[in-house]
Amino acid sequence: MCNGWHCRMIMEERLIGVESSTFYIHALLLLGGAVVAAPIFKKAGLGTILGYLVAGIAMGPVARLITGGEDILNLGEFGVVLLLFIIGLELKPSRLWAMRRAIFGLGAAQVLVTGTVLSLLVVLLTEFALDASLVIGFGLALSSTAFAMQCLEDEGAVNRKHGQMAFSILLLQDLAIAPFLAILPLLSPGGHGVHSVSGAQFLVSLSCIAFLLVAGRYLLNPLFRVIANTGAKEAMIAAALFVVLGSALLMQAAGLSMALGAFVAGVMLAESSFRHELEANIEPFRGILLALFFMAVGLSLDIAVIREHWVSILAVVPLLMGIKAVLAYALCRLHGAAHDDAVRVALVLPQGGEFAFVLFSVAASAAIFSASTASLLIAIVTVTMALTPISVRLAPLFVRGEEPDEIEETFDGAGSDILMIGFSRFGQIASQVLLSGGSEVTVIDHSAKRVRAVEKFGFRIYFGDGRRKDVLEAAGIRRAKIVAVCTRGREMTDQIVSLIQSEFPDVKLFVRSYDRNHSLSLRAHDVEYEIRETLESALTFGRRTLEETGIAAEQAEEIADDVRERDEERLALQASGKLNTDGRHPGFAPATPEPLSKPLREGRRLDKKLAEEEGGNAA
Repeated sequence: MCNGWHCRMIMEERLIGVESSTFYIHALLLLGGAVVAAPIFKKAGLGTILGYLVAGIAMGPVARLITGGEDILNLGEFGVVLLLFIIGLELKPSRLWAMRRAIFGLGAAQVLVTGTVLSLLVVLLTEFALDASLVIGFGLALSSTAFAMQCLEDEGAVNRKHGQMAFSILLLQDLAIAPFLAILPLLSPGGHGVHSVSGAQFLVSLSCIAFLLVAGRYLLNPLFRVIANTGAKEAMIAAALFVVLGSALLMQAAGLSMALGAFVAGVMLAESSFRHELEANIEPFRGILLALFFMAVGLSLDIAVIREHWVSILAVVPLLMGIKAVLAYALCRLHGAAHDDAVRVALVLPQGGEFAFVLFSVAASAAIFSASTASLLIAIVTVTMALTPISVRLAPLFVRGEEPDEIEETFDGAGSDILMIGFSRFGQIASQVLLSGGSEVTVIDHSAKRVRAVEKFGFRIYFGDGRRKDVLEAAGIRRAKIVAVCTRGREMTDQIVSLIQSEFPDVKLFVRSYDRNHSLSLRAHDVEYEIRETLESALTFGRRTLEETGIAAEQAEEIADDVRERDEERLALQASGKLNTDGRHPGFAPATPEPLSKPLREGRRLDKKLAEEEGGNAA
């Protein structure tokens, strides 16, 4: 027999043990669902987001293996916070300022126009009062930052034009959450469940925002520098998570969203030397927590509400997504976007947003509409989220593909002693030598795909066409002592060389040439240095092959050096000739294949004699 206190202790220990066991079982199920669903849906071309949603629905509403989806959703929302922090790390304040027109112009227009249209439709098609219609309309006008940004990231489109436009709209929606929540008390009959914002609370909000900006500018870099000097990697990870969570909670205390706070912290650290390490430390947590968020959305789906109102949901979901897509397309076009970009923005933002969950729940507690109405609206939003990956994949059916793939470039931080134009294989290797030697290099390339691919490895190159004077100016050519032209095509290279020599004659030109004829042409243009793209690799290849045949390495090296010297002598002879009858530049002699000869000094003198007599031949 045990006394009452002792029995209670035993029961509490058992309950704690059961709860702990349940927690680990749920964690195991969630991880298993992610492991199984993500690869299957990714392989099927449907995207990992839909896989996580289906896994959540299967384990929650269908099989009822996991309950308490709302609690898991609260934890998963931290993944959205981390996502916004990483996005902020890639946006310097100057670049964010350059996006102000899209944020406060296009973003504000999307919220106001879409919210107004949806509110009017609710008034006309339902029996809801005007106050409830406004809450419903503007709540449904919001889109999901988590779903939209993850879709853009999966496609590598975050830094493309339509990705930047979509992000601008989402950022303004995050900013709009605070005034939406502040207006709810005015719409509440009797102010049930909510209270108006006082002047003191407003001052607290401003103080929190000001503190975050000051701390981000003056405190975070010294903090990370001290921690980095200790060499404790786990402390660096903990500090990164501390900064993200702290800034998120601070902004929440200011009455704004946690995601917005994390984004501001990321922007404040965008110019930090620890940016790439922070991103690498945060990325694993971001990925797993976002997966948890998407599964939690599936877990929270109320099947009973869908079963009861399936006809309404079936009618409202496509109508809602269609209206939001059409309005987003029209607003993007009015904003000056190309057709293809407007289509992609429209199809990535037709869903409802996670902040609608908060807005509708608070509205129900304020007696603006019933709890059952809030459940129905949340179900509608959840279904639109589930359909987002499918709507994104409809884009190829509507795009024209006429406009070239481009990136909106600001050239922030461009300008150094060396300006490299072109970043294909040749430029990538050459840049490694320059950077290893301690030189600062500004790189521009006209391939948007290459620019985005390089960014994944933490290397910054600028998108731009080297044949345009304004691009060269923006890239800092007037500061450059040397311009390394590493473009592949002969025609493009010649156009760049001609432009630079006419507009920026004081700059030294180091140029990659296509072949022997191109080298002669570049010498005729008096560039400081040129080299055929295959010369050194071919010499190294030949030398190494000789060594494999049994020739000593020193002798093979001497032979390769001799071939290089003879080649240079022949080039010099050809470049010194007179104008040819075919109208080529002075000093250019057409190159023809040269008979093979042994790389001896006597052979070199014979080559020189033949070149003088016949005008020079090419290898």
